Parts: sequence; structure tokens; C-alpha cells
Amino acid sequence: MKTTKSFLYWQWRTIFVTMIGYALFYFVRKNFSFAIPGLSAEYGITKTSFGIIMTLVTIVYGLSRFLNGYLADRTNARYHMAIGLLLCAIANYAFGFGADISTLLTGETSGPQFTNMMVMIFGIILILNNFFQGSGFPPCARLLSHWIPANELATKMSVWNTSHSIGASIVAILCGYVMGTLGTNMSANPEIVANIATNLHINMAEADRMQSVLESAAHMGAWRWCFWIPATIALCGSVFIFAFLRDTPSSVGLQEIHTVNKKGKESGAEYKAFLSKMVFRNRLIWILAISNFLVYIVRFAVLDWGPTFLKEARGMSLSGAGWTVSLFEIFGILGTLFFGWATDKWMQGKAHRTCLFCMLGVALFMTVFLILPQTTPVWLMIVVLAMAGFCIYGPQALIGIAAANQATNRAAATANGFVGLFGYASGLVSGIGVGIFVDLMNKVNPEKSWDYVFMGMIGVAILGVLTFSAMWSAKADGYGEEN
Repeated sequence: MKTTKSFLYWQWRTIFVTMIGYALFYFVRKNFSFAIPGLSAEYGITKTSFGIIMTLVTIVYGLSRFLNGYLADRTNARYHMAIGLLLCAIANYAFGFGADISTLLTGETSGPQFTNMMVMIFGIILILNNFFQGSGFPPCARLLSHWIPANELATKMSVWNTSHSIGASIVAILCGYVMGTLGTNMSANPEIVANIATNLHINMAEADRMQSVLESAAHMGAWRWCFWIPATIALCGSVFIFAFLRDTPSSVGLQEIHTVNKKGKESGAEYKAFLSKMVFRNRLIWILAISNFLVYIVRFAVLDWGPTFLKEARGMSLSGAGWTVSLFEIFGILGTLFFGWATDKWMQGKAHRTCLFCMLGVALFMTVFLILPQTTPVWLMIVVLAMAGFCIYGPQALIGIAAANQATNRAAATANGFVGLFGYASGLVSGIGVGIFVDLMNKVNPEKSWDYVFMGMIGVAILGVLTFSAMWSAKADGYGEEN
């Protein structure tokens, strides 16, 4: 089709508005991992409990993305996305009052009953929050496949895919700052210091580890602001989406870019048959789904446990851990842009081939990080972990692009929802799996518990290389196969 100035304006407006909107979904999703160290210190909530919660919410999010994928292919993206972000903001306001709600229900301010109730409250709110989070990506996947031609999708959607890295990196800096500066200074209270040391399984005679205890005591209650501040930003973002986002080209009087769009209102049976062929019985979509499961294990292991790992295993401050995870995301942005461009430039749009090389890179840099000695300068550890981020965000972005192209724009959101379901099922490994494993290893060999986690992540990356190799010879897209 002939690209007009008006079409380009609306195309880039759609890209940028959805980028900002989706970045803000991460403000009220990845903030929880930065509250974990504070909650562990103040209330003694175990890694296993957090792992169970993470597993539940990632599975719920995967199911929600799948359901919202089907819904997004049939509804207006403007309303779908704006309402979803609004509900996430409300859920995060509720997070900040988690301790107050537990006190109201139990009549206590501490103790096992109070803590167990608080864990249950957080679990319920997190499940609701992640169910609402499922309305973030599917509307975007649908819109972008309607606004961007297939031969430009890898490059332009890679630009768009930086949105979650931008959101996660900014919220990492923000929450790292919050946890390191806000809250009430109770470090002079020996009872509170002793309680935190007990919660963190730290012997008060260990002077080097007591610094971590004193840091936590100096910022009591800061975790609440990890929820309230991002929630306020997301609330404003919901209004922004509603004001500036529109739906498909035809909704603003422009021509659709693919002839497959011209089929009009089809019957339910006809559309289900199309979905069955292009998504649920499509061998390539299944390979992408399994690959996504492996990619997300590595990605979530770093994002969800990164602040805790860097604090406990590498001795970083919470503020420093925030900057490190932020750099992981920033390098992820660069990787997303580079591998998207490389896919169109050198791989003729065959995103699955690029993903194979990305997973090789992940395995390499995770191995280097593992073998670095404890005396390694902090800047070098950060660079190596950031390079792993550079590589892991290639397939994280490109799998969605490949799924959209293979299923065509008529089923792009459904295909992404299906692939995403597998990706977020990875929480069974990266959430509860890691949580239980670290708690068990802390009883046996606390100094090496996180090393074994990294070994597992390296093995997962190698499995990812093998799965992507299974579709090496596949075409770049499914247009022409839909009839």
C-alpha cells in the first residue's frame, strides 16, 4: 500500500502511546520485587512464601493474557488498555495498606497469625493485579499488527518492545531510591534491630552482615511507597491512554494495510476455524510457546529475585541493586532494538533464527557471571549481568513478533496470548521453584545457594537454543497460509 503522511502520523502516534501505556503497566507490576527485602526484614516472610505468590501470579497473568488476547482481537484497544491500567493502579494502592488490612482482620500488629494473614492478603491482591495486567500487552499486539506491515514489524515492534524495559528500569531506580531513602529510621531501637536480624537469619555477631540489618531498620515502612508512588503515576497514565489512543486504521478513516483485514464480520464458527488452523494447530506457534517458557524462566529469575540476590549474595545495598537491575533493563532496551533491526536486515524477518543466537549469548554471559570471584569489582559484575540482559530481551521481544507474523494480524493477539500463557507458566520454576530451593540451600550451604540457581538458568538457556533450532527452516510469516 502507499504510505501517506496521515497514516505515518497515526502509526507512530499509536506506537508511542502504547509504549508509554505499557511501560506504566510495569510500574505497577515489577515494583513488588523491590518491596520484598523490606517485607522480609520487617515481617519475616519467607522466600518460599514469596515464591508461591510469584508462581500463582505469573500463572494468573499468563491465563489473563490468553483470555485478553482473544478479547483484544474483538474489542476496542483504547478502552481495553485504559481500564486495565486503572484497575492495576487501584490494586497497588491496596498493596500499601496490606499491613493495616491484616491488623484490622486479626487485631494484631505482629506474630504468625498477623504475618500469615498479610501473606494471604498480598497473594489475593497480587492475583487480582496480575489478572488486570493481562489487559496490557494483547491490545498492543493487535494494534501493532494492524498499523505495521509484516516486513517492518520486527524493526518497529522492537522499538515498541523497549517499553517494558523502559518501565522496568525506571521503576527499579524509583523503588531502589524509595527503599534507600524513605521510611522511618528505627536503627537505634535494639528490639527492632534484633527482630530484623532474626527475620533475615543473621547472627548479630556478624558485623559485616549486620550492615544489611541496620539498612533495613533505617527505612521501616518504605515498602509501602513502592506501591503508592507507582500507583499514582499509573492512574495518570490511564487517563493519558484514554485521551490519546485510537483503534485500527479504519477507526480514523484510513485504509487497512493487509488484505486479510478485508474479510469483514465473519461468523463465530468461521473465526474459530481460523484460530484453530493458525494458532492452536500451528506447529510453529507451539515451538514459540515452549521457547517462551524457557526465555521467561531466565528473565523472571533475574527480575523477580535480582534485588534480593544482589543484596544477599553480592552484598550490594538496595539502592545499588536497584541501579543494577535497571542497567539490566537498559541493556535489554539496546538488545531489543539491535536484534529487531538485525532480524529485518540480516535474517529476512525470520525472528526465530535471531532468537537462537540470543540464547547462546545468554548462556555465555550467565556462565561468566557465575565464575566471577567474590572479589570482582562491582562494575564488572554489573556489565556482565547487563550483557545477559542485552541477549535475553532479544527473544523476549522477537517471540511475540514471530507469533504475530505466523498467525497473521487477524489472530495476532490470540497467538501472543497463547505464547504468553507458556511464558508466564515459567513462574512454576522462577517463582516457587527458586524460592523453595534457596530456602532449602540456606540451611545446607547458604554461601552457594544462589550459585546453583545460576547454574540452572544456564541449563535453561541451552535448552532454549535447542527449541529455536527446531524451527530454523520456517518462513518469516503466515500470510498466504491463512486461506
